[in-house]
Amino acid sequence: MTTFDLSPLYRTAIGFDRLAETLSSASRVDSNGYPPYNIESLGDDQYRITMAVAGFGENELDIQTERNTLTITGAKQDDQAEEGSEFLYRGIATRSFERRFQLADHVEVASAQLENGLLHIRLKRELPEQMKPRKIAIGGGSNRVLEGSDTKDAKAA
Repeated sequence: MTTFDLSPLYRTAIGFDRLAETLSSASRVDSNGYPPYNIESLGDDQYRITMAVAGFGENELDIQTERNTLTITGAKQDDQAEEGSEFLYRGIATRSFERRFQLADHVEVASAQLENGLLHIRLKRELPEQMKPRKIAIGGGSNRVLEGSDTKDAKAA
């Protein structure tokens, strides 16, 4: 696999560190597919991540968001087999994990629920009012003075 050196971006770009980090993380391949997950679109601006976490309880899972990164961590305490029993085959993974997802701007975690060994994390995008599209009325040709402007400047114009 070809690797790219993105360090020049870090030296010359000010304020674009996140872009360089995104490119750097995109170039890394996550060969460890544990735990498996799905990402679904539930409609406009609503998403759900479903992660298979069989064997983990609510107290063994941690969900955090920081700077548009969602981190899900599972820390499994060592199971002690019942007295007198030994595993002949152990196919249920009980290893600890950490999974990271890059979230787009204004995407927030709405809720998280553990059900039947599946962790469901609902995400929603909420744009701030100043970023939502708005309709601008076209004036009828009258020279109205805008609120907050100085009336002397408006008459001089």
